[in-house]
Amino acid sequence: MSILPQKGNYEDLAFYKKAVVIYDLTFFFVHKYLMDYKDRTVDQMVQAARSGKQNIVEGCAAATTSSETEIKLIGVARASIKELKSDYEDYLRVRGLVQWNLNDERAVRTRNFCKQHESSADYMNDIDRRSAETIANILLTLIHQFDMLIGKYIKYLEETFVEQGGIRERMTAARLGYRNERS
Repeated sequence: MSILPQKGNYEDLAFYKKAVVIYDLTFFFVHKYLMDYKDRTVDQMVQAARSGKQNIVEGCAAATTSSETEIKLIGVARASIKELKSDYEDYLRVRGLVQWNLNDERAVRTRNFCKQHESSADYMNDIDRRSAETIANILLTLIHQFDMLIGKYIKYLEETFVEQGGIRERMTAARLGYRNERS
């Protein structure tokens, strides 16, 4: 076991890819549908989406030396995206728009599409022709998938920490192993 296992490759994580799409679509959404309101919602939603993405980057970068920091920052990423979820639900509710039911045909099609597409470009092709209601529901679908994936990752991080410990334990084990070899 290495004292400093190489970690930090966040770009291949499925939930990170979803976070990028969520950020990009949120940026588009707020600038198209909320700019006239001149309130903090625009900044709050963009910052929540950005925080979700950036805390994954920072958490993975810190992972080599601190499992605790990694777990905390991945948790912050999750919380930020959950905050964004609430904003989209609020947007639909206060405007009398429909949040798609889980079994709605549109929701089923969107879930299947989102499961197979990880690039913002896949979503931006027809976005100008979509309604605010449709885009918000697409984002809610992406957010649900993100939450499921990041939840599994947090569970994995917890299990790995319990099995392998953190850097202090690995350093102590390595030092004791070195001393035992020398005696």
